[in-house]
Amino acid sequence: MWVRAPRLSPLPDRRTPYDLEAHNCVNYRLIGGGGLLPWEFLNAGREVRVRPRGQLVVNEGDLAGAAVRAGAGLGSMLADEGADDLANGRLVSVLDAWCPPFPGCHLYYPSRQATPALRALVDALRSPGKAGAE
Repeated sequence: MWVRAPRLSPLPDRRTPYDLEAHNCVNYRLIGGGGLLPWEFLNAGREVRVRPRGQLVVNEGDLAGAAVRAGAGLGSMLADEGADDLANGRLVSVLDAWCPPFPGCHLYYPSRQATPALRALVDALRSPGKAGAE
């Protein structure tokens, strides 16, 4: 989801990813490759990828979230990371109609012959709410 601090000006009425050109955005740099992570949008089957401009580039998710909460610009975060801030009014969501569903994480391992440790990890990841319950 894409969010902003309440004190920042809202997006224009059109509310499309192209409206980001008029706003300062907090960007995320990929650590391994060094490039900026594009923002991916989806609306009515139409996919749009943009690389918004901004004065701040970070390479850590918590720092990006803190910068957005402090009003440094618009930013992207996972819905569960920003849910409390949205509910408490510390963040305002933007471009909701363009927010693609998050399908979840995927784990790839090239062989069906998994070690016991890898099998335990796969089983834990498949059991939501049970991992780390001890």
